[in-house]
This record gives sequence, C-alpha cells and structure tokens, in this order.
Amino acid sequence: MGYEHLILERRDHVATLTLNRPDAYNALNLALGRDIFHAVLEVDDDPEVRCIVITGAGRAFCAGGDVKDFADNLERIGALVKELTTYLHGAVSRLCRSDKPVIMAVNGVAAGGGFSFALSGDLVIAAESARFTMAYSKIAATPDGSSSYFLPRLAGLRRAMELYFTNRVLSAREAQEWGLVTRVVPDAEFRATVETLALEMAQGPTKAFGGAKRLFHQSTWESLETQMELEAQAIAGCGRTDDFREGVTAFANKKTPTFRGR
Repeated sequence: MGYEHLILERRDHVATLTLNRPDAYNALNLALGRDIFHAVLEVDDDPEVRCIVITGAGRAFCAGGDVKDFADNLERIGALVKELTTYLHGAVSRLCRSDKPVIMAVNGVAAGGGFSFALSGDLVIAAESARFTMAYSKIAATPDGSSSYFLPRLAGLRRAMELYFTNRVLSAREAQEWGLVTRVVPDAEFRATVETLALEMAQGPTKAFGGAKRLFHQSTWESLETQMELEAQAIAGCGRTDDFREGVTAFANKKTPTFRGR
C-alpha cells in the first residue's frame, strides 16, 4: 500500500514507520492520520514483522495536530477532529494490543498529539535534543491521543495537571526522570541505538511479549485475584507456544534460545 505522508520500511523483522511531513514538523493532518492508521494495521497483521519502530523525518517527531489546518476548517472543526482522532486512537489501540514491541524513537520535538502518541509506545527512546510538551491548552483544546490515560499513570496526576495547564517543556532527560522516556541517548548515537534495540526485540519471544503487554495494561483496573487468574491463563498459554518449548529446552541444555515468534 502506498502512503502520502509516511515511509514504511521493513528489514530483519523490524517495520519502521517514519512520519514524513518534515516541513510541517510532521504535524497531524487527516492524510497523515489516515496513513498512520493503515500502516499500523498493515504491520500488525504481517507475521514477518516482530518489532515496530515509529519515528519522524527531519527535526521533529511530531508537532501534534496541524493547527493551520484546524484554522482553515473552523466551520467543520468538530467533524475534522473526530475523524483525525479516529485514525490516531485506532492506531494507538492496535499498537497497545499488538504482540509486537513498539518503540517510539523520538528524534525531536514531540508536542500535543505527538507527545500523546509517543507516550503510548512500549519503549520510548529519545535523542538528547528531543523536547516534550502537551501544548493543548495553548489552543484551548483538551488532550487526545491517549495522554489522559497514560500520563497520570506514568508521571502521576499532579505532574499531568502541571504539564497540561502550564505547557511546560520537558527536556529528554527530564522526561526520563518523570518516567515518560525509557532511555535518552546522544543525538549522534540515536539511530544506531534504536536499530540495535529493535533488532533485539525482533528476535525475542513475540507471543510472550504480547501477553505481557496485555497483562500490564489490564493491571490498572483489575483486582489482585482477577489479575493473578489472568496471569495464570497467560503463562499456561505461553507453555503451548514453540518459543516456550525452545526457551526451556535451551535453558535446560545451557544454550542460547532461537525464538521465532510462534
């Protein structure tokens, strides 16, 4: 499938989605939102893909919604925003429920919807020069893109409120200290670090990764006993996979397992 504002590359079981509106700091218009949604569906459904990387072209990861586009369409802004969030939210939901580890490779500014999108990744790698800000209240908008779900869970309610009300800009290091970023690396090492991590994830036990992701998300609303029952069902399901058999056999024989995502 061809994409207007997104570059999709597959290599070594890693799919890299690059948001590609660099002149607009990869701001989200309907075309880019649609591209993200369909590309996520495509790579999630591809059995050869075992890790997904999302990054931005140029100097930004994603500057959020295309405010110029909003201003040009004020007469139908409600329908436009609903359509845009349908694409973005559909992509976030699919990524969070995918077996495949999702790496958000934040190469530059992540603002508004771009900030929210970055938070939804399983692993968030940020270049030293990256910056994070909500920016929504600057245009009298409320959060979208999953940030009202993930931000209080990652950073706490007080910090979530501060980021929204004040539009405070966090450096990559501050974002890491607040629990929003997994790892910060020097700009010169950024792409190599992301590639190395993605290859490592693509060689892992994909089905077990997916099961763990779902357990961690479910734990935010389930009781202890229900969560432990879900754990029991999930680990029993793992026992029926090829990767589990490979893992325990290799461990028993003091060898390194070769996982195939099955």
